[in-house]
Amino acid sequence: MEYRQLGRTGVEVSPLALGTMMFGPWANADVEDSIRIIHRALDAGINFVDTADAYSDGVSEEIVGKAIKGRRDDVVLATKFFMPMGEGPNRSGGSRRWIMQEVENSLRRLGTDRIDLYQVHRPSPTTDVEETLGALTDLVRQGKVRNIGSSSYSGAEIVEAQWTSERRGLERFRTEQPPYSILVRGIEEDVLPTTQRYGMGTLVYSPLAGGWLSGRWRKDAPGTPTAKHRPAARFDMSTPANQRKLDVVEELALLAESQDMSLIEMSLAWAIRHPGVTSAIIGPRTMEQLESQLPAADRVLSDEVLDRIDELVAPGVTINPDDNSYGQHTLVPAGRRR
Repeated sequence: MEYRQLGRTGVEVSPLALGTMMFGPWANADVEDSIRIIHRALDAGINFVDTADAYSDGVSEEIVGKAIKGRRDDVVLATKFFMPMGEGPNRSGGSRRWIMQEVENSLRRLGTDRIDLYQVHRPSPTTDVEETLGALTDLVRQGKVRNIGSSSYSGAEIVEAQWTSERRGLERFRTEQPPYSILVRGIEEDVLPTTQRYGMGTLVYSPLAGGWLSGRWRKDAPGTPTAKHRPAARFDMSTPANQRKLDVVEELALLAESQDMSLIEMSLAWAIRHPGVTSAIIGPRTMEQLESQLPAADRVLSDEVLDRIDELVAPGVTINPDDNSYGQHTLVPAGRRR
């Protein structure tokens, strides 16, 4: 497997990163099976593992910690903070108070003394970015964190954070983690050019569009798939936007078949082809799913295939607005002042 530079950190990572949201009670509650999947990914050459404190309320981090024991130095370990962890106020967000408390919890669950990439899971409309960056800077200087990153930040929020770091002499975000897939291409218009301008690594999540590009749901498949922790609107097959997605998936499946590859392989290979993308985060729940995704790292798509995909979904377009991870705070009625 060929490795890529993680922004300008000097760290090299695999083009596929192993996401671990599916390990734990949320999806795969079998700890030993989850560990086997992680080991298989590492043995296949994946050296980048991404988790978060909120995944299965910390259980995912615990599983990752057990899996990488004895192999820690070979793993680029990333985790995230921000989402609520338990009841009560001040147990979430980007405040110094919470960051300093939660990093210790993550280090304990992961069984390590340092985190290679510590990421803010979401931007906070109520916290000054200087507050967050100041706390993260202290963690870097203490040696508990090597690099810091953001997730689901807009282009404007990325710029604000970079300027704050420069003006205040603080550590800067070295990476951004946005959603990206053939069906969700919004970041091509703003976020990807911004991360490239600042020399940031970009770790895209949901490259299979929440299962839409796995081949699981097709036009002739009955029923409306829903799942816990997923907004139902994204999977309501009766909406015009999702009907359009089904049409596109049919065409993509035919295109992949014509190239003698699976839809999964083509979709992942497409995501990591963009020059602004460092790694695509895969999130297998089973060993079978992992095995179906690993070959994508070595797949090369021709210009003809890329052009055909652009015909089906134009660059910068997200077919269904419900798949968008941006604007939750700014587009609510209060934000529009009506």
